[in-house]
Amino acid sequence: MSSSVHTGAGALETRLQSWHVRAGPRSARLRAGKLRPTRQHQRGVALITAVLIVALATILAVNVGFSGYMDQRRAATTYALDQGYEVALGGEAWAADALRTDAMQSNKTDDLSEAWATPIPPIPIEGGEFQGQLEDMQGRFNLNSLVRYDGALARVDEANVKRFARLLQLLEIEEKWATIIADWIDSDVEASFPNGAEDPVYTSLSPAYRTPNMPITRASELLAISEFGLERYRKLEPYVTALPIGTKINLCTASPELLDALIENQTEYTIARENMADMRKQRCFPEKREFQQLMTALPADERQALGELIDERSTWFRSTVWVTIGTTQYTLYSLLYRDNGTKLVRPILRSQGTP
Repeated sequence: MSSSVHTGAGALETRLQSWHVRAGPRSARLRAGKLRPTRQHQRGVALITAVLIVALATILAVNVGFSGYMDQRRAATTYALDQGYEVALGGEAWAADALRTDAMQSNKTDDLSEAWATPIPPIPIEGGEFQGQLEDMQGRFNLNSLVRYDGALARVDEANVKRFARLLQLLEIEEKWATIIADWIDSDVEASFPNGAEDPVYTSLSPAYRTPNMPITRASELLAISEFGLERYRKLEPYVTALPIGTKINLCTASPELLDALIENQTEYTIARENMADMRKQRCFPEKREFQQLMTALPADERQALGELIDERSTWFRSTVWVTIGTTQYTLYSLLYRDNGTKLVRPILRSQGTP
């Protein structure tokens, strides 16, 4: 019996050793993490890799396509703007020719019954159209007339400040801006009483800046004046301009508000606005002699000063040309000067998009 027990124990030990020999390397491989993945596991990894590759390829394709589309749009827009600019220059030349022809045919008045004052209707061009108009800028109040030259210095012109204040009142804008704008232009750095504004007002802003103390080149400079604001500018812009100091006002094209602002307590033209528009379709209205009859009650010195400020002819005009090519719109504003002696017209200032 003892012999059989030893024999059975020896067989069991032999089988256990055989199992450890077979299982040992596998257990070691499992512990070392080197067991080969199954075929199903390999298929899952391959699927995820394929999805990532497709996603990356899609992102790359969309990015390349979008970049190409944007490049194409930019190129087309740039080309359309360049083409629009060239067409607008042609419109400007057309306007200059109209002014030159007018000066050669009629040298008595510049009024709204003349051919130059008729807007150019939409004219077809390749891929779009253009239209334009001419405006007499001397039919507006010249902001630079708020000062007058005293030698080399620009001093506040009190008479014109009062006229401008009356214009502001008619437009329902605070009259104080007449003094503030005059301080913006005049040569000194002393604020006018009581509503003036000079460097101390603007240097306290953030960012700080100073008054130019010189004539302005365009009316949009009003937006730089502290607290003036876009709303006031939009209301005032159709009635003002920036021309050389001493430029006269053309009575034939001046607005009813400006005509009434020239003489204190006058409302004749704003009340008869519609009748005035009908008269201007036929001739210059009011003519200088007609307006001078309203000036008879003024003091002699004021009557003389106002008489030197008004006229029936103009030398400064603004050409506006709108060009549409496809979906691109281009606007060119040109300040034109006409020498009434030589009849030649030349552009002095151009701006794109805003006057």
